[in-house]
Amino acid sequence: MSQTKAINFARNRVYPSKIVCVGRNYVDHIRELNNEIPVEPVIFIKPNSSIGNELISFLGEQIHYEAELSFIIINEKICGVGFGLDLTKRKLQDYLKGKGLPWERAKAFDGSALFSNFVPITKDLSELSLVLTIDDKQAQLGGYDLMINKPALLIDNIQEFCTLTDNDILMTGTPAGVGKIEQGQVFSAQVFNGKQCIIEKSWTAI
Repeated sequence: MSQTKAINFARNRVYPSKIVCVGRNYVDHIRELNNEIPVEPVIFIKPNSSIGNELISFLGEQIHYEAELSFIIINEKICGVGFGLDLTKRKLQDYLKGKGLPWERAKAFDGSALFSNFVPITKDLSELSLVLTIDDKQAQLGGYDLMINKPALLIDNIQEFCTLTDNDILMTGTPAGVGKIEQGQVFSAQVFNGKQCIIEKSWTAI
């Protein structure tokens, strides 16, 4: 029987029951995938088993990366921020979307969610942003100011149909610049609060 997966928050190991993900939350990313701008948040869920440690480049097909500002929820409020990678089987996702079917096979597979450490943050989120570089070249840049739906609104929307329990993770969508993962690439992640870098993490693709 597999064990419940943990992430690091404020020097503690915590165990999210689920990861609630937001799709199509940045206009430029919507355009790069030729999607329509949604009239309400696009929500899907990854199970705890999707939390991984290795950056996978191939699993039945080539994997795509999506960098996301991610938040720890405690007492139904944001208590911590981290950097997340939403790994996606894009070819499969496009097929499922074309058939009008759910995305879970393309989005919620084991190892499809990678995270940095999370650090406490409880006040103003408006200065938060992320940068992803791949082999020292900037691939993605975005943050709070570019989100269509801000984190507080997302939490209210999610709780209309789904209970957020302590240590659940909210992934808030990805800015433009998503793409394929190649074996051997070095992914370097940073989260900034204003001009201050508060999180750094790196992975090498296998």
